[in-house]
Amino acid sequence: MLLLLVLSALLLLFCNLDVWYFLRGALVFFQAWFQPRIRDILAEQRFDGMVLLHDLDYLGHMNNSRYLRECDFARFHHYMRNGLFMASCKLGARMVVGASTIRYRRSLDFREPFEIRTKVLGWDEKAFYLEQRFVSKKDGFVSAVMLCRQNVVRCSPERIIEFVCQAKIECPEFPEELKHWISFITASSQALRAESGLDNKNK
Repeated sequence: MLLLLVLSALLLLFCNLDVWYFLRGALVFFQAWFQPRIRDILAEQRFDGMVLLHDLDYLGHMNNSRYLRECDFARFHHYMRNGLFMASCKLGARMVVGASTIRYRRSLDFREPFEIRTKVLGWDEKAFYLEQRFVSKKDGFVSAVMLCRQNVVRCSPERIIEFVCQAKIECPEFPEELKHWISFITASSQALRAESGLDNKNK
């Protein structure tokens, strides 16, 4: 009877909560915690993955939304290794995705191993900007490329970096394609604020 109750509780939990997401997040945390620290915050880091059954869509390859989910784990791993996550926690800051765009170049198939290569491209007064590449371990092909704007709440990227490095670090010059993307999302954000009347309310 007790076993039946436990199994029923587990079934209810798995049906109403994405348990695997939280378990995977905990695993990523402990893996990164026991790995060597990456001192260079601009260094590219690699995060391994494999396409499993729960990643597949009806066509038998990795679902589009799973790329974004894997990027979440890769960014968390990245921030743990270079110290940005712990620094933001100590400073009372939070980092949330403010915008992202992804280009799919070739699908990843079932049981295909891949790695996500993540690097910080730069920052401004409000956000970090990252590039994440899905590289197939089968032949080294770049299957997808994602650009992410990671907004920093209740702090600034510059202050977090100074806390980690104990020194003022100059932001590298943005690549041209990133400049265009930043201009686009900034203009889109301003247009939405104007449309919703937020700018008038703040005056």
